Amino acid sequence: MVGADIAWVMACSALVLLMTPGLAFFYGGLVGRKNAGGTIMHSLMAMGVVSIVWVLWGYSLAFAPGSTFVGGLDFFGLAGVSAEGNAIHGLTIPDQLMMIFQAMFAIITPALITGAFAERMKFSSYLIFITLWVTLVYAPVCHWVWGGGFLGDMGALDFAGGTVVHINSGIAALAAAIIFRKRLGFGSDAGTPHNVPMVVLGAGLLWFGWFGFNAGSSLAADGLAVNAFVVTNTAAAAALLTWVIISWVQTKKASVTGAATGAVAGLVAITPAAGFVGAMPALIIGIGAGVICYIAIVVLAKLKIDDALAVFGVHGMGGIWGAVATGLFVGWGYGALGDDVTRMAQVNIQLIAIGATIAYSFVVTAIILLVIKFTLKLEVSEEDERSGLDVSQHGEEAYMA
Repeated sequence: MVGADIAWVMACSALVLLMTPGLAFFYGGLVGRKNAGGTIMHSLMAMGVVSIVWVLWGYSLAFAPGSTFVGGLDFFGLAGVSAEGNAIHGLTIPDQLMMIFQAMFAIITPALITGAFAERMKFSSYLIFITLWVTLVYAPVCHWVWGGGFLGDMGALDFAGGTVVHINSGIAALAAAIIFRKRLGFGSDAGTPHNVPMVVLGAGLLWFGWFGFNAGSSLAADGLAVNAFVVTNTAAAAALLTWVIISWVQTKKASVTGAATGAVAGLVAITPAAGFVGAMPALIIGIGAGVICYIAIVVLAKLKIDDALAVFGVHGMGGIWGAVATGLFVGWGYGALGDDVTRMAQVNIQLIAIGATIAYSFVVTAIILLVIKFTLKLEVSEEDERSGLDVSQHGEEAYMA
């Protein structure tokens, strides 16, 4: 094992964990003042609940030997997962380091979904939902792509989570937005950010942590990590500028919140491609993300689907575009197409991966939410929604004055 690689991946694991508090600020600033604390709590609890689930059975279901669909329970409670050996993954880092790096991905993915049902979900039902979702949705999809499952065997390319994290969470968010009742005031006064500086702080922390997300997925301190770092920054910058230009043309104002959202869209879209493309394709991917995600949010609003914090528009559509773009641009400026694989064949493989993830995530997420809805109840009462989640669910206000 290589000491530099171990140090790099440990640092990147910490960077990826920082993304979840970053998301808490980002989402917390986007919601109304009386829901800021409750929204932040969603991300904090993902850090607690998913960390335990991952150690006990989540990592095993994702990475232990099993079927082409899901892993087994050989690694339950990290049995046989060494902090010093690398027999499981055969990398230059210990298996337990690979486990904790992947844990950070598992933590932020369900936290992303929470933006779809912001200001409405019962806290107790949320805890049940994330436990079930990581077990039944995230771990299997992770296994399909990275753990020896059928999509990885097919040759699907997903360097750092475009399919596993972003399409998966984005489609789950769409299912949630359809199943949850709309927020009170949806279409009128609902959806105004209460704290723009908090949104920008959150976006900045996400951008910073994303270097661990993408460059860390090299799993080594090498040129692959350097390229992933460069293209990540390039795509984010391109999407930010694209989003601001579109918003400026449409509204005659350059939105601060829009700039932050655009940057996140670019980060999402480059994630699956970060290890396979160079800087110029990253620029194209970022511009495409700015356009596609902006349009998706507008269309969803016209359809009157209450995806409160635009999770599907940014993560679902950004992830889909990024996965397709990975097939279109792989090997341009960096990396290479696989042996005996044409570009069109790679795009088709990417489309199969996208379709399988969309179908599975949407159906299983919907089942989980509907079971909770008709047994334990999903949403808070309208009275509690008017009071805000901070008081009704947590008994304290984010702001005391």
